[in-house]
Amino acid sequence: MGSIAAWITEVASTFIFMEGIPIMSKNFDDILAKLKNATKKKMSVACAQDSHVLEAVKVAKERGIVDPILVGDKEKIDEIMAQLSMDPSEYEIIDVKDTIEAARTAVSLVHDGKADIYMKGSLESKDFLKSVLDKEVGLRTGRPLSHVCVFEIPGIDRLLFLTDVAFMPYPTLEDKKVIIEYTVDVARACGVECPKVAPLAAVEVVNPKMPVTVEAAELTRLNEEGEIKNCIVDGPLSMDLAIDPEAAKHKAGALDRKIVGDADILLFPDIHAGNLTYKTIVRLAKVKNGNILTGTKAPVILTSRSDSVEVKVNSIALAAVVAQK
Repeated sequence: MGSIAAWITEVASTFIFMEGIPIMSKNFDDILAKLKNATKKKMSVACAQDSHVLEAVKVAKERGIVDPILVGDKEKIDEIMAQLSMDPSEYEIIDVKDTIEAARTAVSLVHDGKADIYMKGSLESKDFLKSVLDKEVGLRTGRPLSHVCVFEIPGIDRLLFLTDVAFMPYPTLEDKKVIIEYTVDVARACGVECPKVAPLAAVEVVNPKMPVTVEAAELTRLNEEGEIKNCIVDGPLSMDLAIDPEAAKHKAGALDRKIVGDADILLFPDIHAGNLTYKTIVRLAKVKNGNILTGTKAPVILTSRSDSVEVKVNSIALAAVVAQK
């Protein structure tokens, strides 16, 4: 009986996706489900001679998430593939020994429309970003770059989109407006049609002595006047009121807010607050997460070498969903 119910659920989900009706992703399994019947995207990997990256590429290919193009030192790639029981004949490999040239070759594939997603392999982040911003073959748009981390956290019935936790140190009011627009696009690609955005602060009231609260209120106003679209912005908000409905019940006036513990997007005032929160969640909670760079012409995956294979696979799936959108 259980298998029949599971089959009915899968058929229904497939039908809804094919009809073009967005399904809100509540976890990374939902994101993967979105890709089952989608056109497989090509992913270019710069300096692919990295065991964790290649293992993630293998998993992503086997799950039908992407079709990878591996750019880098072929001898080293073949050696790692042998260790991971990967068949090199099943992958397109472009042999480029020099790391800088490999990155430039890999990003040019996306720039020229021969690939849809760009991923970092075994090279320094600064060199990878230089390739992203290359004036001739890169993916720059003229707008600032930002970063979105997506978390699946036990006890929370939806995905949380955290931004910016890794890239923009001290965003201005205009930067925050752009960051919201980027992150709303990612959330909508995941099926959250009108995400709730919480500009975070230590308090939930405007205090002129705390500029973060003033900017949060201004972002709320811009949203109400239609300058920030496709979302609901309500700030300033403290973290507890943004993500915990129970906390809102015990705070005077909190239940009258547009966000009552049900925020989808957490907008941090600066990189310190964002990065500290990110690392605390990763180290202390049993979570799943993935992340992508935003503000580029195509999805860019910039993961840390210390990130697990699962994080890299989740990031690839997230990038593929955004590329589909």
